[in-house]
Amino acid sequence: MSRVGKYPVVVPNGVTVSIAEAEFSVKGKLGQSSLRLVDDVETTIEGNQVWVKPRNETKRARMMWGTTRALINNLVKGVSEGFTVNLEINGVGYRAAVQGKSLQLQLGFSHDVTYPIPDDISVKCEKPTSISITGKDRQRVGQVAAEIRRFRGPEPYKGKGVKYESETILRKEGKKK
Repeated sequence: MSRVGKYPVVVPNGVTVSIAEAEFSVKGKLGQSSLRLVDDVETTIEGNQVWVKPRNETKRARMMWGTTRALINNLVKGVSEGFTVNLEINGVGYRAAVQGKSLQLQLGFSHDVTYPIPDDISVKCEKPTSISITGKDRQRVGQVAAEIRRFRGPEPYKGKGVKYESETILRKEGKKK
């Protein structure tokens, strides 16, 4: 069983945290975020550390202990450093480009795919075959990356499509004569 909740969340310099009426707020150089705290866990701030403890020994309190600590850690890391997901595009003629507030994707369809970029996310295309998605909310960055990947996921025969940078595609052999 995981014991993630035992460890404190270290707050780096330049980040301020506060707790007011079951609302955990954090402010840093990339903006501010907040989290609604559940009643089953107790959150305290001691110096530059945030401690999370279960209020009782119920199953829900034990579950929310580690979850709340991980969510607080993601908030603190998000406003101080941010999160980045990199995508790669493989295939002849497949490419991407950022035009204003939208991402134009050419993925082998008869038409270009246009993806509107949300306000809290920034998307960069250093090369036509790579996409970098950055933001302060880890869940939001991952969701945008998954939505872009869903347009043309990688296929197992030639590996064409949009894939995560760290993802390995299991290749299949194809037909034999």
